Amino acid sequence: MAALEDCQVAVGYKVYLAQAQRWLAGKRTISRGMTQELERAELALELALAGERVAVVSGGDPGIYAMAAVVFELARSRGVTLGAEGLAVEVIPGVPAVAAAAALLGAPLSHDFACISLSDRLTPWEEIERRLELAARAELVIALYNPKSRGRSWQYGRALEVIGRHRAGETPVGVVSRAGREGQRVEVTTLAQAGRAEVDMQTLVIVGNSRSFTWGDFMVTPRGYLDKYGGKED
Repeated sequence: MAALEDCQVAVGYKVYLAQAQRWLAGKRTISRGMTQELERAELALELALAGERVAVVSGGDPGIYAMAAVVFELARSRGVTLGAEGLAVEVIPGVPAVAAAAALLGAPLSHDFACISLSDRLTPWEEIERRLELAARAELVIALYNPKSRGRSWQYGRALEVIGRHRAGETPVGVVSRAGREGQRVEVTTLAQAGRAEVDMQTLVIVGNSRSFTWGDFMVTPRGYLDKYGGKED
């Protein structure tokens, strides 16, 4: 939060700026829409090069499906020098959606997992589907980002179908929307029923592997300690 309090200008998506408003009192803020990431990065870079202390505000962690990469890409494409001889850049870690959702579900990510975004705005669907297929075959727990939006209604169902080629219908699935924010929803269902869940761009879906199980309201993917050590006391 110190970085927000220390900045002179904050640039970000309007929803994220609103969420950070308590630390931005009296600061200049510049907001842009959901699909205007490049414009946000350009504004932030121009202001920083002009000598302003700029905070680029992202949701979750800035390095995971967020703004850090586009800022670096843009700076490199423009030949900007970084570090002591140029522009000072600091990436401040946050809590990624996959971690926030996993905590609410219990322990679904305790073994190897993959994060895959279903948004084909920047990545061709054929490539996304290939990743889904390989992750499912590899027995990885799969966290699905951006499952559905107003303009993308079929990709989520198709993703579940692809995963379902390699997972049983009773495989546990966790569906978390707006983790840690107003309107938070947490549901544990199965792969066979997951298509009926209410999902949108603020939803994270975690599909378990063949060993994942539910216990009460929780979803758990074991690491294998009981198999190896038998759970016996010393």
